[in-house]
Amino acid sequence: MIDIKFLRENPDAVKENIKKKFQDEKLPMVDEVIALDAEARKTQQEADDLRSRRNKISKEIGKLMGQGKKEEAEALKAEVAAGAKRLAELEAKETELQEKVTKIMMVIPNIIDPSVPIGKDDSENVEVTKYGEPVVPDFEIPYHTEIMERFNGIDLDSAGKVAGNGFYYLMGDIARLHSAVIAYARDFMINRGFTYCIPPFMIRSNVVTGVMSFAEMDAMMYKIEGEDLYLIGTSEHSMIGKFIDTIIPEDQLPKTLTSYSPCFRKEKGAHGIEERGVYRIHQFEKQEMIVVCKPEDSAMWFDKLWQNTVDLFRSMDIPVRTLECCSGDLADLKVKSYDVEAWSPRQKKYFEVGSCSNLGDAQARRLKIRISGEKGKYFAHTLNNTVVAPPRMLIAFLENNLQADGSVRIPEVLRPYMGGQEFLK
Repeated sequence: MIDIKFLRENPDAVKENIKKKFQDEKLPMVDEVIALDAEARKTQQEADDLRSRRNKISKEIGKLMGQGKKEEAEALKAEVAAGAKRLAELEAKETELQEKVTKIMMVIPNIIDPSVPIGKDDSENVEVTKYGEPVVPDFEIPYHTEIMERFNGIDLDSAGKVAGNGFYYLMGDIARLHSAVIAYARDFMINRGFTYCIPPFMIRSNVVTGVMSFAEMDAMMYKIEGEDLYLIGTSEHSMIGKFIDTIIPEDQLPKTLTSYSPCFRKEKGAHGIEERGVYRIHQFEKQEMIVVCKPEDSAMWFDKLWQNTVDLFRSMDIPVRTLECCSGDLADLKVKSYDVEAWSPRQKKYFEVGSCSNLGDAQARRLKIRISGEKGKYFAHTLNNTVVAPPRMLIAFLENNLQADGSVRIPEVLRPYMGGQEFLK
């Protein structure tokens, strides 16, 4: 959510930003919110004047009563009573107008960084850098579930009977590999100075609307029936929510946290054949990282965050690339975003395994996460990035480490987490 003062003073810039995101249907909202804001401020001013008048009259009534001028005091009391009725009307109107302003402001997209490429959708995202040499072996790479089945490592049929499509049982060495990746990612981030955290896996609606847009919420979140609770779609939501309505001293920044959690997502819509198995699912586990920092430091932290994911994947010998999301592919709260994509020897192309986002002060403004410093109080900047989400990571891992004899090589960094195994056979 952008600053209403900025919108008020720069309506053309806000409209231009909406155009860059190809959301022209939202253009009338700018003028609408300006009109509502002006009416709200006018209403507030009249209410403030009445309050000031009431306070002044109250003092005069006290003086008159002390002087025995009861009739004059009663006349002023009648004026206060009449003012009270009008004040109640104004306060109700002010609340209504502010709610309308906030509702619209929650839909107007955040101002994107000037460096973001302009494009309509993810087909116009821009490759930044490749890391590692993509290899296509001279033997056939089976579909990832077929590789897992060779190790008796996955049971989709039983999961379908128990929970429906979009779920799985991981078994044996494949399940152990999944846990090994999570444990390695945890230690990797701790060694880079991040504080490890296991957050709540459910959050209240005010946190949900504080960290994401309404469109994202509808597409992703599972609501707990009869309670003001949602299952998290990613631990970033819970982790940023940790700082709701707080004032953080400058000398305590940055806050750098890495978190483990299960994640729950609706994943609406039909998907292609390569998105079966464990690619697009309703439940998975993930290691995440978030940063709360001063505004002037957020660009630096953005580069550090996506580099962490690149370094993690490269340490497991998986080729990756970074892709900058174009304007039309950015969620409304995001200022700038990179996807990290891993190489798929089977598909002979890269696919997304993580996403790094700088949200500026949008989440902080919604959740009232402020910083206290020499210049007073101001809103923090928040960032998040996927360390690793093993279901998709397992696809990249198995495809890139599959050997001609059907075994799977375990990279050296994972061997301590796999009981010293060098290969799955």
